[in-house]
Amino acid sequence: MAQSGQRQRSRTSGGSGNGGRGAAQQRRRPRGADDQGVIPVLARAAREVEAAVQKGPLKPANRARFQVAALLLREERARVKVDPNLSEAERSNEQKRLDGLAGILAKTAARDTSLISLLGDDAPVTAAAKALRRDLLIAAGVELSPDELIITTEPVVKDAAAEKQVVPQSVRQMQMANPFLAPDFSAVQQKPARVNHLGNWELIDPLFRAFEYGAGGGAASMELPEATSLATPGKLELMRHQARFVEEVKAGHRTFLLADEPGLGKTAQALLAASVSHSYPLLVVVPNVVKTNWAREVALWTPQRTATVVHGDGNDVDAFSDVVIVNYEVLDRHVGWLGRFGFKGMVVDEAHFIKNLSSQRSKHVLSLSRSIRATSPKALFMALTGTPLINQIDDFRAIWQFLGWIDDKKPLPQLMDKLEDTGLTPVDFGFFSEARQAVIDMGIVRRKKVDVAADIPARRVADIPVELDDDLGRSIREAEAALTARLVDRYRRRLALRKSEDAKYPDRIGTEYDRDRLIRAVAHEELEESKSAKTGENVFTMVRKIGQAKAGLAADYTAQLARNVGKVVFFAKHIDVMDTAEAHFAKAGLGTVSIRGDQTPKARQAAIDSFANDPAVSVVVASLTAAGVGLNLQAASNVVLAELSWTSAEQTQAIDRVHRIGQELPVTAWRIIAAQTIDAKIAELIDSKAGLAARALDGSDEEVVAESSVQLEALVSLLAEALE
Repeated sequence: MAQSGQRQRSRTSGGSGNGGRGAAQQRRRPRGADDQGVIPVLARAAREVEAAVQKGPLKPANRARFQVAALLLREERARVKVDPNLSEAERSNEQKRLDGLAGILAKTAARDTSLISLLGDDAPVTAAAKALRRDLLIAAGVELSPDELIITTEPVVKDAAAEKQVVPQSVRQMQMANPFLAPDFSAVQQKPARVNHLGNWELIDPLFRAFEYGAGGGAASMELPEATSLATPGKLELMRHQARFVEEVKAGHRTFLLADEPGLGKTAQALLAASVSHSYPLLVVVPNVVKTNWAREVALWTPQRTATVVHGDGNDVDAFSDVVIVNYEVLDRHVGWLGRFGFKGMVVDEAHFIKNLSSQRSKHVLSLSRSIRATSPKALFMALTGTPLINQIDDFRAIWQFLGWIDDKKPLPQLMDKLEDTGLTPVDFGFFSEARQAVIDMGIVRRKKVDVAADIPARRVADIPVELDDDLGRSIREAEAALTARLVDRYRRRLALRKSEDAKYPDRIGTEYDRDRLIRAVAHEELEESKSAKTGENVFTMVRKIGQAKAGLAADYTAQLARNVGKVVFFAKHIDVMDTAEAHFAKAGLGTVSIRGDQTPKARQAAIDSFANDPAVSVVVASLTAAGVGLNLQAASNVVLAELSWTSAEQTQAIDRVHRIGQELPVTAWRIIAAQTIDAKIAELIDSKAGLAARALDGSDEEVVAESSVQLEALVSLLAEALE
């Protein structure tokens, strides 16, 4: 038994292997010994770490001291709560002293946010930390068991995740230019949740059930203010439903589950929300297939802001940019420096990707959100997904944790206060409805196309740029470079042999017309040879390869759409692209039907009927040429164009298979564009020219172009850019 000035410790609760957690409840502190026991020892340890962190990066010894101090603080707080030998006055005094220590540790963690990871239940406790814990307890006069006195040295195990970590050179330069990240200590000063009648209730599962049983027919979307303006910093205008969301951010709301259906512009809303709340630098975590599009959207909606995309090890990252875009697949390499970067906002696109809390990407995302919240508690957090729930209501858990609404056990202070305000408990009538509304008011926004049909065009085309990073993508860029070099060589040879032409047109020598005329002649010559070529690389084989390279990315995006909004039409030009897509959908567990040129009319109609009537059929994979006319596919309101056509008319005909009489929803066509290739130029050319019907029947004064004209203009563009 412990004597005066000592504590009693149970020998039956955990040895050095688990740090003796939980055993602290058996200790007893003598009354009136404010200068004895664990608390004074913890105070000295906390002050030592606080002083060390002010001088610079913490060494391993002080990191271990911080972790041990936090663990012992947690144990001592638990002991004080249940110690029957303490009067209420003594218990209150002890808790105040412990709160003071907690404040010191919180300020220390705010200065070095990497310390936060040491506070998790799954944080490893090293042999050195266990030895330090033993020494502190002995110094505090605590009697230890023999098992706790002996610390077993464990073999050093390399952390695979830590070995992957990289710090791009640009990030090092930025840190040297701005070495001091001023923490926001208002996080430490936040009031704890008001605990009253719900203090001892388990609330997470009832909150989830509230969304299953407490709907009452109402949509799960918070009330938003009316829009005061549709203007943006760029040249584009917001739609009314988008502007209403931005107004809510202006009013001060900072956490959102934005669950609008695809096609309603969640990306634009997120970027404008960051703009009006000044949440820069902004971290955006996205699927690989859309990260290039996010950079493009930054330039469109907030042109005064800059964006950088993290590829691979981040060698080309511009750390001085306002928006840092990183995809889930490379997050494990960059989570270290991202957590210390000082972001003022974080957006997670396709947030249902983090629903599995045991996955590494979910752990990385939640770790980053905690780090950002620790240094900037007023930061903007947005989870974007058209499908926050896929398999079960528990899919909410990770998203709510990311947003800071709950932790792994209970609602956090802001949500807890809202639940307390209801005056109800989970056994009271009306709790589910009131609790559901409390969560919605935390920032759930869900609009469907049918809800905002008046705001959006009946038909629109949206481009999704993708990067071709694999071997096929590299071969495409090499082929395009070879084609460009061939065009330049043709141009130079013709330029050297044009003396005879100069005699005929002396006034055109050296003029812009002369240069453009020569460029067009070279492009025309290349196009004619390409049409008759049986082998070799040319504009047609290159476009075919681009389609093959995009097939998997386009199918992946289509699968996301199908899970979000239901049925989708997938258009492609080539059979191999269709085959690749169908294999991808089968692997993803999506039912499909196919419409191809070699089908009988009966087989085609059976496929159309299945797509229209069978709930298990999510995607129709259709040939642009075979399904471009004469079909009704209006069971869908979303179209994916995996490959580009050569004319605006062919593209329009494909979209019109969905956008036709009887379609009750606005239609969105998603064009998958291979960034930094001729694919992007072809898309631009198609958009800039109207079809014959537009000129002859609709009053358009746009130039009418044929398929061959787009091909020619693409070659002209390649050569002109190379010469510049």
